Amino acid sequence: MGFIMDGLDAEAYDRKYEDRALVKRIAAYFRPHTRKMVIVALAIVMASAVETGLPILISRGIDQLQADANTNLVPFIVVITVLACSAYVFNLLRRWLSAEVIGDVVMKVREDAFDAVLKRDLSFYDTYTSGKIVSRVTSDTQAFSNVVALTLDLMSQLLLVVLLIGYLLLINVQLTLITLLIAPIVVVVALQFRSIARRTVTQSRRVRAVVSSHIQETVSGISVAKTFRREDTIYDEFLDVNSQAYHINIRTGFVFSGIFPILNILAGIGTTALVYFGGEQVKGGGLSAGDWYLFIQGLALFWFPLTSIASFWSQFQLGLAASERVFALLDAEAKVVQSDNVRLQNIQGEIAFKNVDFRYNESEAVLDDFTLTIHPGETLALVGHTGAGKSSIGKLVGRFYEFQSGTIMIDGHDIRALDLSHYHSRLGIVTQTPFLFDGTIRDNIRYGRAGASNPEIEQVAQQIGNGDWLASLPNGLDTPVGERGASLSMGQRQLVALARVLLQNPSIFILDEATASVDPLTEALIQEGLDVVLKGRTSIVIAHRLSTIKNADRIIVLSKGKIIEQGSHDELLRQHGHYAELYNTYFRHQSLNYIENARHITETSEMERLGSV
Repeated sequence: MGFIMDGLDAEAYDRKYEDRALVKRIAAYFRPHTRKMVIVALAIVMASAVETGLPILISRGIDQLQADANTNLVPFIVVITVLACSAYVFNLLRRWLSAEVIGDVVMKVREDAFDAVLKRDLSFYDTYTSGKIVSRVTSDTQAFSNVVALTLDLMSQLLLVVLLIGYLLLINVQLTLITLLIAPIVVVVALQFRSIARRTVTQSRRVRAVVSSHIQETVSGISVAKTFRREDTIYDEFLDVNSQAYHINIRTGFVFSGIFPILNILAGIGTTALVYFGGEQVKGGGLSAGDWYLFIQGLALFWFPLTSIASFWSQFQLGLAASERVFALLDAEAKVVQSDNVRLQNIQGEIAFKNVDFRYNESEAVLDDFTLTIHPGETLALVGHTGAGKSSIGKLVGRFYEFQSGTIMIDGHDIRALDLSHYHSRLGIVTQTPFLFDGTIRDNIRYGRAGASNPEIEQVAQQIGNGDWLASLPNGLDTPVGERGASLSMGQRQLVALARVLLQNPSIFILDEATASVDPLTEALIQEGLDVVLKGRTSIVIAHRLSTIKNADRIIVLSKGKIIEQGSHDELLRQHGHYAELYNTYFRHQSLNYIENARHITETSEMERLGSV
């Protein structure tokens, strides 16, 4: 069955916790609710005492009827009714308060888990699939709460047993010992079941995360699947994943179901012995019928929590396994670690790489002894073949990845000593594939600065191509973008993303191939906006378009993580080197009149629009 376990290995950041450590950590979440938990404990004690009194009172009634058939049963019925109602009230109070506490704890755990998700650096998400991470924040945190709910139920049952056994010892020691004789065997069997349950439920939760991840990836990429007519292939892949989950769940069911027949057999042996020996004592006059009833009733109350131990341990281990996964997410070690929290009040934008080595993994070197200085206000273009290290430089400037050696300085300060939250507020990034949140264009632009007013948003939108792109939107800035911006074209998404960054008014811009996936008209609009906003700001431009390269102050040509050429567009062309080769291969077809033609299209469209009005 090895194939069943494929893909269910622990993540690299997973770790093993001792049960005691897990329980202690879980208890810490309940500590702020101590007052309510004390009331819950008292309610459990009172409910157990009342429920213990019920069979005792009934047994006394049986003995009274046996002694005098004309006994008035009304007082017994009234007292039994009052006790039953009291037990209901105490149990209601216990369950009400415990539900509140557990709800608060689950909310707090989810908040901590989500906070941990936000604090993980980008390299974390490059390594681990989002679906599995989501599973830890949602389903695992919910299972976390089951530990306490089950513990409270078991405490109530065990307390009831303790009180009842104490009373039975006063009545008949021999029958009580028979009742207790089989208990250690049941407990030992249930406890031995613990280790098997822990492994099984851990695999069950992992396979659930795999299914969740697969479904999320499929839904996210459904447009691509339909474009290439791969629905059948995706469905077949899901069948494989679902089959894996099926086999794991079946195995889990077998493991949990197998323990109960064993426990029921042991319980049956104990019941038979008690019925036999109790009946003999009743016939011999050594035990009243009421006390015999009490022992039989006590046996039913006694076996239920003992056989529930197996169920408790399975569910308890499920909760511990889930909490282990949640705590592993909380405790995952960050790769990007800051040594200080220096806040640069006025970032000028000088960026200096000094002998930087960077790799995504041990076998994939990206930058090797890399040295580069970007001057304040300079627009630097990075060109090179795929894998040359262009985007990696931008990610390192953004402090999204940890480099292995060397130094990166921002205005003379080590980037590892900066307050990242403040630093990122002065850093603007536009990527090739922009991500928009469901809402309006206005909402997405405001994402760059939450407190921005509507006039500020409109002013920023007008800076992009003089606002001409807004005319094509049905509701202007209030046009809904749809999930991930699906209602907009790629070019429109880029314009929204650019406006969002412009609103932030950063000191450093990183433009990662921002015009690689847009049409000439949209590129012209973006370029017009860039001409304004890049002026006086330090900018790193990673582009495949000649229009975004040729006007750069300096062009860096990269190959395998090293600088092989640098200079202006004209200077590099005169060198007839690698840049000239790239130009002839990729850029030459982009006519020098490319932007002018696009601007002409824009002007024509604007005139037509005004004429129609």
